[in-house]
Amino acid sequence: MSTTQLPEDFRCPISLEIMSDPVILSSGHTFDRASIQRWLDSGHRTCPITKLPLPDHPHLIPNHALRSLISNFALLPAPGGARPYPGLTPEPGALVAALTSRSSPLEARLEALTRLTKLSNRDPGFRRRLTESGTVSVVLGCVDSDNGLLRERALNLLLNLSLDDDNKVGLVAEGAISKMVGVLRADSANCRALAATIITSLAVVEVNKATIGEYPFAISALISLLRDGNGREKKEAATALFTICSFPENRKRAAANGSVPVLIRAADSGLERAVEVLAMLAKCREGREEMGRCDACVRVLVKVLMNGGCKGVQCALLTLYSLCCYSERICVEVRGQGVLEMCLRWVEGDNEKIRRNATSLAQLLQGDSNRSVR
Repeated sequence: MSTTQLPEDFRCPISLEIMSDPVILSSGHTFDRASIQRWLDSGHRTCPITKLPLPDHPHLIPNHALRSLISNFALLPAPGGARPYPGLTPEPGALVAALTSRSSPLEARLEALTRLTKLSNRDPGFRRRLTESGTVSVVLGCVDSDNGLLRERALNLLLNLSLDDDNKVGLVAEGAISKMVGVLRADSANCRALAATIITSLAVVEVNKATIGEYPFAISALISLLRDGNGREKKEAATALFTICSFPENRKRAAANGSVPVLIRAADSGLERAVEVLAMLAKCREGREEMGRCDACVRVLVKVLMNGGCKGVQCALLTLYSLCCYSERICVEVRGQGVLEMCLRWVEGDNEKIRRNATSLAQLLQGDSNRSVR
C-alpha cells in the first residue's frame, strides 16, 4: 500500500492532507484541527461539506479513534522495506514504546529517536504531547547509553523539547542539568556542544539560571569546554555562560571558577561572545578583581576595539568603563593605549550603543586626565 492507497478517511476534506489532529464538527464530519480552525477563523459558520449552519462558537471534539488508527498505520512497515509510511504522524506513545522496549534492537531505538526529533522540530503540539506522555525520563535515560550515536540523537530530541518555556522547568526538575554536566565532562565533541546548547535553552527561564549555577560543576564544566573545546564547543560554551551569568550570583561563581583568563584568551582568538561574557562579569566586584589580575586583559580589550565587530566593540567599551571605575591603575593603562582618542571618534559615529558607551568612557578618561594634571 502506498501513500496514495491509504484510507481516504485519513485525509482532511479541506487540505486533502493526512490528518495529524483529527476533530469532529457538530455536523458529524471530521477535519484536521488546523484546517477547520482556519475555516472558522475566516468567519465561516457552515460545515465545509454539508453547508449546514453551525453554532456561533462551534465545538471541536477530538477524534481519538481515528487518530489512533492513523498512528498505528504510521508504525507499519511499508511494502518492500521497514520505513514507515511517509506523511503519517504516529502517537508519541507508540514511538516511545519502540524506544523503551527491551526487545527493540539498537537500530529501532535510533530510528524512534530520529523520528521523534523530526516530528518535534517544528510542531509545538507534538512536543507538548511528547512531554505529557512521560517521554522526558526515557530520553534522559538514553543520554546514559554506552552507544555514542544513541546519546547524540537523544540530546537532539532534548534540545527540541527545551524550545518551549513550559518544558524548561520540567526538564530541569527531571534531572536534565545532571545529565548535561555529565556530557560536558566526558563525551564526544558533538555531544558536548549539544549539551552546552541545551543548557543555554534551559537557562532562558530565570528560575533555571539559579538552579544551573548552583549545580556542582555546571559552570566549571562550561569553562573547561570554553578552554579546551573546538570552535563550535567554545562558541556554545561562551553562549551558555553569557545566558546563565545574567543572574548576578552566577557572575561571582564564574569568576571564582577561573573563567576570566579563559575568556580573555578566547576573546584574543576572536570569539566575540567571550567579550560579551566579560562585560557581564565586569558588573560584579569579583569579576573586576579577576580582570585586574590578568596582565593581558586591557591589551585584548583594546584589540577588540580596533578589530572587533559592533557587538564586540560595544561590550569591550562597557568592560573597560567598569574596570576604569574600579581601578585607577587600569584607567592610566587604558589611556596609554590610546582608547580616549578612539572613544572621541566613536562619539561622532552612527551606532547609538557604541556612541553611548564611548561617551561614558571618554568622560571618565578625560576626568582622570584632568585629575592627573592637577
